[in-house]
Amino acid sequence: MPKFMLLYRGGAATDPGEMTEEQVAGEMAKWMAWGEKVGPALTDFGNPFGAGASAVGDGSAGTPTPLSGYSIVEAADLSAAVGLVEGHPYLGDGSGNFAVDVFEVMPAPGM
Repeated sequence: MPKFMLLYRGGAATDPGEMTEEQVAGEMAKWMAWGEKVGPALTDFGNPFGAGASAVGDGSAGTPTPLSGYSIVEAADLSAAVGLVEGHPYLGDGSGNFAVDVFEVMPAPGM
């Protein structure tokens, strides 16, 4: 079954270091509920990203895309993978400032 990478685009709405333990637990409960909903299609819950950098082909430093983390799911096709994002807590604030980009993970040619 094809695998798809979910990339969480946008910074964290609130720095977890500025949240109370109860707030962190509440946010994690939302993520765990989404994971339970997706079930075995969620093959790698993923992790958040820390600081980033960008190296450009001309040797200069670029600006990295603001990504917060990733997850990996299995689905029949891209449309089904996008469907797994429905109700995702990362999109829950409704502001439009956050997105989940979905990409099929393709096998490397010749490997």
